[in-house]
Amino acid sequence: MRARARYIPLALIAALLAIPIPQSRAEAAGAPRCNGFNMLDKLAATDPGLHDRIVTNAAKIENGNAVLWKIERAGHAPSYLFGTVHLSDARVAMSKAAQEALATARAVVIENSDLSPEASANAYRAAAKSALFDNGQTLDKLLSKTEFDKLRRSLNGTPESLRPYRPWIVSLMLTGSECERQRVSNGDLVLDMAVANHAKTNGIPLAGLETTQEQLEALASIPDNEQAGMLRANLSLVDESENLMETMVQVYLARRVGALWDLQIALAEKAGVSAQDFASFEQTIIVERNRRMRDRSLPHLEKGGAFVAVGALHLPGRTGLVSLLREAGYTVTAIE
Repeated sequence: MRARARYIPLALIAALLAIPIPQSRAEAAGAPRCNGFNMLDKLAATDPGLHDRIVTNAAKIENGNAVLWKIERAGHAPSYLFGTVHLSDARVAMSKAAQEALATARAVVIENSDLSPEASANAYRAAAKSALFDNGQTLDKLLSKTEFDKLRRSLNGTPESLRPYRPWIVSLMLTGSECERQRVSNGDLVLDMAVANHAKTNGIPLAGLETTQEQLEALASIPDNEQAGMLRANLSLVDESENLMETMVQVYLARRVGALWDLQIALAEKAGVSAQDFASFEQTIIVERNRRMRDRSLPHLEKGGAFVAVGALHLPGRTGLVSLLREAGYTVTAIE
């Protein structure tokens, strides 16, 4: 990860947080149309200079072109690090190499091992206080009238129902592809849960690196002005959710994870949101979580034979998990 500000729209937060998202967005009648396009490919035609910049910069990001890594250390059975996307799209199913690595696991470790309805409900109840303003601020004061009206229409809410809420929780309610919601409601498993299901089915010990409450608390700790910036960016992309999800799928399948960073910066600029407004978001949601994941994965790696699966965006860069594990004394080698 290069040492500069990065923009991460919450429409792509599924790539970062294994958080169950509240079903608060108005559902369209009938089945959603799952026909998104790759926004990075579209840039090649509409803005080739920007497209080339994104691709060139992505190629320079350390450890940004693989999602499966072998972790080795003398005297320990090898472990594996697998970058996932928190999506249920069948195209992101595990490759043969990843399946073979998982088959050797003595323990499986994922970001959040308890996404049961009860655990999620308890986490949201615990976070309820931090979801509300307590300083006299209201959401309509942070947004322009046009933005607030668009938000109200998107969530099918009333001004009174939305004003008390801080931007981070509203952004979560606004986030997500309707096609993804439909698949999950039909029982399809996101990739991380498919990995967890393999562990449960085969009697392999399963552990989590974080809890839903910790993830929600991290979002809530971001300053309100930066939360508002994320919400503005998310609002500007509210009609692009299927395209954003398709872009994420295509970039993941091409093993070009690093390209998402600069694409997101470009989308921020087009939305009129400065990337500099997201410094706390980057530090809290990426850098600090990477370190926490590294620290909590080390006991499993010390035992050997662990299969660690986390969102792919946690792998690349100087503060990514691959670099952090190397700093901890492990040899980490790309497989695919």
